[in-house]
Amino acid sequence: MAAPRPLTVVQLLPALEGGGVERSTLEVADALAAAGHRSIVVSAGGRLVDPLVAAGSTHVALPLGSKRLAVLASVPKLRRLLETERPDIVHARSRLPAWIGRFALRAVRGPAPHWVTTVHGLNSPGCYSGVMASGERVICVSDCVRTHVLRHWPRTDPARLRVIPRGVDPDAFPHGHRPDAAWRAGFARRHPGLAGRPLLLLPGRGTRIKGHADAVRALALLATRHGTEAGLYLPGAREAGREAYVAEVEALAASLGVGARVVFDPPRSDLREVYGASACVLQVSTKPEAFGRTAVEALSIGVPVAGYAHGGIGDILRAAFPDGAVPPGDVDALADRIARFLRDPPALPPLRGFDLAHMQADTLALYAELAGGAP
Repeated sequence: MAAPRPLTVVQLLPALEGGGVERSTLEVADALAAAGHRSIVVSAGGRLVDPLVAAGSTHVALPLGSKRLAVLASVPKLRRLLETERPDIVHARSRLPAWIGRFALRAVRGPAPHWVTTVHGLNSPGCYSGVMASGERVICVSDCVRTHVLRHWPRTDPARLRVIPRGVDPDAFPHGHRPDAAWRAGFARRHPGLAGRPLLLLPGRGTRIKGHADAVRALALLATRHGTEAGLYLPGAREAGREAYVAEVEALAASLGVGARVVFDPPRSDLREVYGASACVLQVSTKPEAFGRTAVEALSIGVPVAGYAHGGIGDILRAAFPDGAVPPGDVDALADRIARFLRDPPALPPLRGFDLAHMQADTLALYAELAGGAP
């Protein structure tokens, strides 16, 4: 029997600076290269290019996410790349790169590659976002995304949709992990207001949708209703351009008497240690989001998550930790749930169904299904 034919896969996205879309792109690129396939990523570049290339992929610099008319110059450049490389699959992960990809594919001479899209977010309805439902296969990162696609683009054939949740590497977030004494001592020195208290963690950008105000109100209710003075740590919220928002939430915390127990911090690279030091992780986005990677990371370590049961986080909690689900916007219920977890910490089993290897294998199998190659 002949050896399986290796595939060539081109992924399209705006840039490689950081974020969930970028992380998923690298994870699939790494799996392709490790399996002996050719992996090409087209983007404007960024700090993740070096690890991408080091793992065996090729990067081609094109400004696919630039919201200027000059971006149209990328269409003939991408067409020439596709005619030269003759990929089996072109996989678009964002709306503007998807449009550029569609235009380029229409002009390709000879057999066209198969077209795959991933819907990473709950995109606004309309024609512009509808390009993400145009793939021969449309990957949805959660059940709620699949529902969203069928609701807003009802002409989409459900048979083309595949739910492939984002995955976490259990070696990177090992079950039962706890930081060592030196890390804990250093954290306490930097944040004395959090020392010696149960730690509540809400990682995420400093944007209103992340629900920082609800977390602060729940912290206050823990003290007044349950007699528990916990600390609240918000890594990732303090960034350039977020100063006014952070000041607003800090003022709310001060008015509720919990200002000394709330800490905003810049993004950090040691979230595994922070998860391990936490008593409970919060996922309280005020609007449904497509997924909830931080919840999966926390549950992988075995830390309970209290989150609003809508969007992707609702999907995760229903599947992996139903006891953590709270009605969206119900801060009283959120505080009560946190208090219960602090009084009687739940013993979480190892996480199932959201691991990185399954996400990678399912994505490569989808490519092979279309192109007739081997996963």
